[in-house]
Amino acid sequence: MGEGRGSASSTSVVTMLLLCMFVFHPNMIHAETYIVGDGQGWTFGVQSWPAGKIFREGDILVFNYIPLIHNVVRVNEFGYKSCVALGGSELHASGADRIKLTKGANYFICAVPGHCNRGQKIAVNAY
Repeated sequence: MGEGRGSASSTSVVTMLLLCMFVFHPNMIHAETYIVGDGQGWTFGVQSWPAGKIFREGDILVFNYIPLIHNVVRVNEFGYKSCVALGGSELHASGADRIKLTKGANYFICAVPGHCNRGQKIAVNAY
């Protein structure tokens, strides 16, 4: 009988821990994954891709591209508007980068010269 109570107690503790995890980390439950640029991937003219989409903190953006041709850099608003990746910017270059959105404004550019100016940049606001 003591064994049965221990098992039920262990199950209750695990259940409560899982419940607390979901309550305190709700973005984990509702996180979505988005392919930037859909079928075209991370390329020129992608800057309008976020239009009409609702993003949340914790959502994942997947940037698919040929790494010898492009890259992805997380920049601030100045970097986005000026197409400049300043020192300390977060550089990604795998060709299949998965980047988690933070709450608020998230800016990404391709830092290969001329690419950002040709529309290879996106601004995403996550709620």
